[in-house]
Parts: sequence; structure tokens; C-alpha cells
Amino acid sequence: MLISAAVCPHPPLLVPAMAGGAAPELQGLRAACDEAVGRLAAARPDALAVVGGAPGTVAYGSDAYATLRPYGLPWTSPEVPDGGGEPLPLSLTIGRWLLERAGAPLVRGADAGARYRSVAFDAPPEECLALGREIAGSAGRVALLVLGDGSACRSEKAPGYLDERAGPYDDSVARALGRADAAALAALDAGTSRELRAAGRAAWQVLAGAAAAGRFTGELLADEAPYGVGYFVASWTADPGR
Repeated sequence: MLISAAVCPHPPLLVPAMAGGAAPELQGLRAACDEAVGRLAAARPDALAVVGGAPGTVAYGSDAYATLRPYGLPWTSPEVPDGGGEPLPLSLTIGRWLLERAGAPLVRGADAGARYRSVAFDAPPEECLALGREIAGSAGRVALLVLGDGSACRSEKAPGYLDERAGPYDDSVARALGRADAAALAALDAGTSRELRAAGRAAWQVLAGAAAAGRFTGELLADEAPYGVGYFVASWTADPGR
């Protein structure tokens, strides 16, 4: 059962060493991510899943590793990966970085490691929702860290150039995340999301599937678009008495 969720973006520049001189511009976004991840720990989960978009849908093993070397930063976790392990995609790599930044493990006990699941950027909504239900049913108290960016068309300098639909699209996502509105996330159109280069659509719909069976209180902690890309941070907590 899902008891808590954190939603964060996954740009490489979220890592200060990657951002260099631009690091202060995203300090507020990092602080919001830290708050959202910290709330996962406060929920005292007995299982933690990290979900983010990628070219394919994959359940990663415990030997998977995170790395920012393809982006020019010599950071890998663990520092000496298992020879047979797979590299995590960018979204999950940023997720692991956020968890390590948080310090103490979010899950206590012998099975304290996070489980990493990627979801294909173009996965149909019904597949995303089904994956969310599967994750929510994997343990009695499940926490979910969801990594996803909004549209990349908010300005003329954005990766996808300016699209007038991008602002309203991101506003609808921000509203759904702030209200813990799983139905609104589930209803996001895959085609429009693809046209607006919203990398988080599939991952947000995994969250929608995981939360569909319960009632949650949401809080939007950040809503920014510093480089023409929508970045959201939100926290969802299961309502008392669930």
C-alpha cells in the first residue's frame, strides 16, 4: 500500500558539481527536493521504490549503479560497481543521488535498499497505471520517489523551443501534483505530452496508479522553469485512517 510519495525533477544540473557557476540558480529546487525526500523517511516505510522515465521499462537488480560520467562528471555510485551490473538511466541516477544526499537510509531493517524501476517514456497510460498498482501492492507500507520533468517548450531557448500549450500543460500538472489528484495525472494525454517533450508523463502516471486506491494530501513544494523546462517538486501523504 502506498503511504507516501515524493515527486522530483531529474536534470543533471540539479547536482551542484554539474551546474558549476549556475548551481545557485537551482538551490531552491534542491531544497524542495530535500524536503520531499525527507518526508518519505518520516513516513516510516518498509519498502521504497524509485521510478523514472527511460527509453524502456526495466526492473533493475541490486547490482545496478548510478553514474553521471556520460554527462561529464566523474561520479558513480557505488564507486566500484559490480562487474555485471547495469547503469541506471538519468532519471534513476538523479533519484539515487537525492537519496544519498539525504544521508540515512529511508527504509530500516535487513531489506533497506531502494528498488529501481524505469518506465518507458512512450508507455501507454494503462501500462503505467498497472505498474503503479503493482508497486503499491509490493509491501504493506510503500514509499515512492518519482522522477519526472515537465514540458521542455516553455521559452524560445528551451530544448523544444516555445510552444504556447506548454504553460497550460505544466499548470495542469502542477495543480494535480499539489492536490494529489491521481485521476488528473492518469488523464494526461500521451500524444500531447510527447509533443511538448514532457519527460515525466509516464512516471507521473505510475504514481497515479499507485495512489488510485487511497486518499492523499498533496503539497506542491516547487514549480519552476529556469531553462524553459518545467520542474516540479511535490509531496503526497496518505490521509490518516487509511
